[in-house]
Amino acid sequence: MELWILFGTFVVFLVLGTPVAFCLGLASLATVVYLGMPPLIVFQRLNSGMNAFALLAIPFFIYAGDLMVRGGIAAKLVRFAASLVGHLRGGLGQVNVLASVMFGGVSGSAVAEASAVGGLMIPQMEARGYAADYSVNITTTAAIIALLIPPSHNMIIYSISAGGAISIADLFTAGIVPGLLLALALMVTAYIVARVRGYPAEAFPGFAALGPILIGALPGIILIAIIFGGVRSGLFTASESSCIAVLYALLVTVLVYREMGWRAFVEATMAAVRTTAMVLLVIGCAASFGWLLALLQVPAAMIAGMQSISDNPLVIFLLINLMLLVLGCFMDMSPLIIITTPIFLPVVTAFGMDPVQFGAILILNLGIGLCTPPVGAVLFVGCAVAKIPILQAVRTIWPFYFACFAVLMLVTYVPAVSLWLPAMFR
Repeated sequence: MELWILFGTFVVFLVLGTPVAFCLGLASLATVVYLGMPPLIVFQRLNSGMNAFALLAIPFFIYAGDLMVRGGIAAKLVRFAASLVGHLRGGLGQVNVLASVMFGGVSGSAVAEASAVGGLMIPQMEARGYAADYSVNITTTAAIIALLIPPSHNMIIYSISAGGAISIADLFTAGIVPGLLLALALMVTAYIVARVRGYPAEAFPGFAALGPILIGALPGIILIAIIFGGVRSGLFTASESSCIAVLYALLVTVLVYREMGWRAFVEATMAAVRTTAMVLLVIGCAASFGWLLALLQVPAAMIAGMQSISDNPLVIFLLINLMLLVLGCFMDMSPLIIITTPIFLPVVTAFGMDPVQFGAILILNLGIGLCTPPVGAVLFVGCAVAKIPILQAVRTIWPFYFACFAVLMLVTYVPAVSLWLPAMFR
């Protein structure tokens, strides 16, 4: 009965259009009251869920991403990407993907990536004769790369949800190869679709022009090396690297590019504060929800249920992926990470999967959910930038969904895809 109250209350408020954080908190409160416990427990768990040192990295990475968008770093990275792959078939689509790789390495946010790269690329693509749905499809699916390429604050949330025992440095490293594979798969898909639709290639600027363009983008590229190299080498923690990223972004945008004015600085600061407040409230409410799941022994019941279906790990991993894909269609990423990690992590480890590998699978899987209706935040951003209905984009996005799913299956069933690089640094 307790589980019916927990999930039933959550679903009812979700259907009514209540924000996810309040759905989680109210469901937890209703269940605690039914169990005869003091309601104060919910608020204690909410507080403890947000009271983790590693979570300090999240607001600073968000802040650094906002500074880069408004300070010109994103535009320089897009220009560099255009000089490298713009001459391929469907050139601006290829640029979109490669720019997502570069910007994802300094923002770690799919929504920020879709806003920054999409805001720059979608108008240019439409002006050159690309259909709006093609532009949106590439922008939204390529934004998933930002969740895998470090620094990804969702990896930090996963580590905390798993009890803090999983190395954030290993998780950062584990996302690199899947992220690059996803980029390659999307570029191939973009090429095929562009060829079918007859889209052109851009003119190659020539090798002589690459040098100045690279120099302009170098400060942003260096930031990627600072964040990943510092965390991976143990020189500083993820939280410390996020602070360094903010300071570095300020120095570059104010002193080097000179594009960060006072008004842009205030806008970036306020945007980061609002985003951080929303993310941390969701994390806190989801922590109380997750504590109740553990108290009601949902993970143990899930393991037993899975074993009754099949004892084949291949089947179990496929079922978990399908369940996560469905959940990702209806909930945002951060609460799903906190809710599903305590449920599915014991299951996959019981069937022999490494927790670091599951982290890469979980982030990629739920990232696909950000591009699927009805609750696809990244899809909404892309459609808003292009000013088209969501249905128009969804009708033609299937080749890109297939590319994402193919990479997801590769990461799931070939452990070396996500575990090879972390092993190299140990």
